[in-house]
Amino acid sequence: MAQPNLPNNPDPSPAQPPFVVEMRGIVKRFPGVLANDHVDFELRPGEIHALLGENGAGKSTLMNVLAGLYRQDSGVIKINGVPVTFSSPRDAINAGIGMIHQHFMLVPSQTVTENILLGLDNPRFILNLSRYDSKIAELGKQFGLEVDPRAKIWQLSVGEQQRVEILKMLYRGANVLIMDEPTAVLAPQEIEGLFSILRSMTAQGKSIIFISHKLNEITAIADRVTVLRRGKVTAAGQPARGLTRQQLANLMVGRDVIFNLEKKPVQRGEVVLDIQDVHADNDKGLPALRGVSINVCAGEIVGLAGVAGNGQRELSQVITGLRKCKQGRIYLNGETVSNRSVIFGIQRGMAYIPEDRTHVGTAPNLSVTDNVIMRKYRQSPISQYGLLNMPLAVKYANELKQAYDIIVPHVSTPVRLLSGGNLQRVILAREISGQPQFMVAVQPTRGLDVGAIEGVHRLLLAQREAGAAILLISEELEELLSLSDRIYVIYEGKIMGEVKIEPGEPDPGLIETIGLMMTGTPLEQIEQQGVRVHG
Repeated sequence: MAQPNLPNNPDPSPAQPPFVVEMRGIVKRFPGVLANDHVDFELRPGEIHALLGENGAGKSTLMNVLAGLYRQDSGVIKINGVPVTFSSPRDAINAGIGMIHQHFMLVPSQTVTENILLGLDNPRFILNLSRYDSKIAELGKQFGLEVDPRAKIWQLSVGEQQRVEILKMLYRGANVLIMDEPTAVLAPQEIEGLFSILRSMTAQGKSIIFISHKLNEITAIADRVTVLRRGKVTAAGQPARGLTRQQLANLMVGRDVIFNLEKKPVQRGEVVLDIQDVHADNDKGLPALRGVSINVCAGEIVGLAGVAGNGQRELSQVITGLRKCKQGRIYLNGETVSNRSVIFGIQRGMAYIPEDRTHVGTAPNLSVTDNVIMRKYRQSPISQYGLLNMPLAVKYANELKQAYDIIVPHVSTPVRLLSGGNLQRVILAREISGQPQFMVAVQPTRGLDVGAIEGVHRLLLAQREAGAAILLISEELEELLSLSDRIYVIYEGKIMGEVKIEPGEPDPGLIETIGLMMTGTPLEQIEQQGVRVHG
């Protein structure tokens, strides 16, 4: 258990004395994998310390050890020089260390205050909500985390929900916050707001461990950087000032990474996907798409930008036949595909890279071979007289393994054992090998490291040059600006506008425009206000 003399602070109080966190010689093994190989990490008071590494480098494992989710096999954690042992996340938070996960752990039907108090021993019997509302409002004001304590979670924006998660940790007395991909679901303006909050917190003695794949954010916000590669430290607490994205990427993957791939001039063909006035509901039966009209032509990548939860998922599902369209029509090469089966779209050249790689994109317990033949198992030569020709299927899987650099011992390996990057390569290999006429790619690089992202981008651009029409749905604005020829912006199920992307560095005015549309301002209104826009 945690040492009894370490802080346990269930109520907000004046800032505690800053303390130093040290991890020395941390080793953590899983069957067949050495995730952390004698890792040293030090967090100083009042700093933002970025932790970087490619997928599988061991950074999440290291932070799960610090947060009490895992127990290290060897090595020691010290707080202010005192060795501590954590058996659970509660031990860690009692010691002043809290972790904020990328996917928020909040109860939508409860208020902000109720979510913050959830799981605490105090109050135990009598809950005076108005008293705790005031305490939480005061704590929010102290750290620039203003949010209505009486508001229900479902009523809050994504950025406000993130504030609640931070407040939850601060209320429990956390002096150290571990933030896992904290900007993944935020609009550009919300990211700036988060950075201001983090700087305010460190100015008051709090310390932040910032895990992110967005290297431009690391150079903007971090004081120091530690980089892991294959479980070992390649840069230990290096000052972030002066480091370039290229240098950081090299430390992560051990080679030079090209961030802005050369994109040939668009050779736009006929309209392949034509969406006209589409309406659809979400899983709760509430409107998710409200009259969406967009199109994608052959030989171009069209981006769809928006903060998470504004209808992107439902739109991809309506296009691919996974969700019913209540109103409007979707045409693929002039043929109606709305409210038709998934196989109907596949037979007409549609490919789909879903957001959920594990539960939608693959069958986790099936092998690499089984997963890559899912589009072709009905066709000759893999299907012969209604039976699978497994030797040919294995040969085909091995060819894709080689072509798409899928790192796996054997194609009979279940895909649940693959890393995120390799799992994505399996999906891309399956979908692209069918030479699709149209592809829906939803968050194709989410959670991937810079090396894997470069590979995915190359594959998408190659499909564009081969004449495919691609709808790229992403919450990474930098990715959309780099790959897209045009960008639509969606907000609460409505298209706010469309902008063309010219070659070269994006205009700051264009980025501002897209950010405003992502938070609900229509393009017509922005143009009336005189903001410079391409297109």
